[in-house]
Amino acid sequence: MRQCEICGKGSIMRGQRIKLRGNYNPTQKQRKQPNLQPTRLLGRKVTTCIKCLRSINKAGISKK
Repeated sequence: MRQCEICGKGSIMRGQRIKLRGNYNPTQKQRKQPNLQPTRLLGRKVTTCIKCLRSINKAGISKK
């Protein structure tokens, strides 16, 4: 399972409810993946989610 190496955010199982003629139609559950990006942080490659990546850029932590 792919995970963010900073915050630990991973995939979740999520279902969608579709309303059809006043009743909810049961649908299959799907696995939703987080938006993970490979980045260089303090000299090593890490896989981070976009939320952590934005926080790193905002804090000005060196990527070298």
